[in-house]
Amino acid sequence: MKRASQAPWPEFAGPGQVVPMFPLPGVFLFPGTMMPLHIFEPRYRQMIEDSLDGPGRIVMGTVLEGHEPELALAPPVHAIAGLGEIMRHDRLPDGRFLILLAGLARVRLREAPSERAYRKVEILPLEEHEPDPIDAIALRADLVAALQARSPEALDLPAQLQLSQLADLLLIRLELPVSELLPLYSTLDIGVRARRALTLHVARPPRAP
Repeated sequence: MKRASQAPWPEFAGPGQVVPMFPLPGVFLFPGTMMPLHIFEPRYRQMIEDSLDGPGRIVMGTVLEGHEPELALAPPVHAIAGLGEIMRHDRLPDGRFLILLAGLARVRLREAPSERAYRKVEILPLEEHEPDPIDAIALRADLVAALQARSPEALDLPAQLQLSQLADLLLIRLELPVSELLPLYSTLDIGVRARRALTLHVARPPRAP
């Protein structure tokens, strides 16, 4: 499928896995989160059909701001996106799908040829960088406190939640505009991402119930 416009796709050291892509504006699939989706457009219904016959994995591509009117074509997407796996699906009588997508990892994208109506991308898994263990302890405590402050009820956060997931949960709770969330979503240094999320938490106090 010919792209309507070009994004700065990166160079890969070698071939990566090719998976279907579902591009949407303002949507970020974070690792460890669940995303419900209503699939109604014919090409994406085909994508789900094909995915259910295979590994069941798709990429949620974030359409670059200003290209939302190109959704019917092939708008450029951000080069870092979320890889997800279909955990549950309901096929409706008219061919639509309701699916639940589990976020697996951040990946770097490169457009790949597609013989189908939907787009495909080659993906390269991205490795996140952990902070110093002493810093991680303090950051975890601050992130948990911030998440509790932004929840109307007491949160029961699993002890096994990774620091990266806690930072991502806070970013989600902050409800940032795409222009602010995009660079944070793409930050692979977990300590930097966590500290920036905490700074924004302080600068944007939770709304009163």
